[in-house]
Amino acid sequence: MKENQPTDTPEEKDDFAALFEESFQEQTRFTPGQMIEAAIVKIDLSWIFLDVGRKGEGYLDRKEMIDADGNLTVKEGDNVRAYYLPSQGHDLHFTTKMGSGPMGQAQLRSACTSGIPVEGTIIKEMKGGFEVKISGGMRAFCPYSQMGLRREESPAEQVGKSFTFKVTECAARNVVLSRRSIVEGERQVMAQALKETLKEGQRLQATVTSIQKFGAFADVGGIEGLIPVSEIAWGRTENVGDKLKVGQQVEIIVKKIDWESNRISLSIKDALPDPWQNAEQTWPMGTYHHGTVTRLAPFGAFVAVGDGVEGLIHISRLGADRRINHPRDVLNEGQRVEVRVEAVDRTNKKLSLSLAEISRAQEEEEADIKAYMQQSSSASQGLGTLGELLKGKLQGR
Repeated sequence: MKENQPTDTPEEKDDFAALFEESFQEQTRFTPGQMIEAAIVKIDLSWIFLDVGRKGEGYLDRKEMIDADGNLTVKEGDNVRAYYLPSQGHDLHFTTKMGSGPMGQAQLRSACTSGIPVEGTIIKEMKGGFEVKISGGMRAFCPYSQMGLRREESPAEQVGKSFTFKVTECAARNVVLSRRSIVEGERQVMAQALKETLKEGQRLQATVTSIQKFGAFADVGGIEGLIPVSEIAWGRTENVGDKLKVGQQVEIIVKKIDWESNRISLSIKDALPDPWQNAEQTWPMGTYHHGTVTRLAPFGAFVAVGDGVEGLIHISRLGADRRINHPRDVLNEGQRVEVRVEAVDRTNKKLSLSLAEISRAQEEEEADIKAYMQQSSSASQGLGTLGELLKGKLQGR
């Protein structure tokens, strides 16, 4: 050792050790409401002991980890989230539940800063959202936009239900909650799982969640897909609500998947038998059927003759011997009519029709003409030709 090098006296060493210990305690001192994640090191009849990273162990009441049936929900080695409770002496007492008063405020601030979810029960609907009672009896507010409600969920039906929320704002008398990010996170997890199993062309059961003018949304394994109005039935769907109801279970075919846009297109129609498959046997050419006029166009009238099968009466077949300007001059939408099948095109899903009364009139006219021609032919054969008559007359001389 070099001469004149300073050395620490025993007293100085003791002072340094005390300062170091004090500094260490300052760094590891818990504040009321502070949240920790700790491993369970021991469970006895009354307490659950936690490894909190200090010489002493933290503890929380065993009752907090008992379910409604009296069963312990954790075991040694599990990690738990807990909040520090101030106590006398150097006890490291923790709780998993929110407190009230200053303690509760501290816990909420910790939850807000750390993004820790809290449990809450909706107690009433109010202007702009819901009043929520969280652990410890504290009141908070959750806006409608932050509830993450599904399309089929009515706001009024949420009262009395318990959910997990995140604290987005925490002031003395203003605690704001959000459930939306939690719900979106859950849906992302479900969507990720579906990516592994959901395929185009797959047949599944789905639940209708919303009715719209352009179609209906349905839940498929936790995420929603759209059933366009054209895919609800083989026939024309004028009003989606006439075909489907919220909560209804339907069988669907996955039509198209676009994971980049998170869009799934579904079809009920494709899950049903194709009525055109046996169209030539069901509606043979020349047969008569009853149907309903579904719509009128400048070029003719569409008539539904079966579930999902429409035929067209061309405007030229509507006026008989008179010229008409529009099919509405003869027919009305919703009118029941009898039609005759003129042609069947199963490949292109087309039926050519005519009005039965006009077709029958034409058939009768054609039958009359045919009968007349047959009679004329018989008469001609009986009388013979003019040459034969003259020849016979000359021979009779």
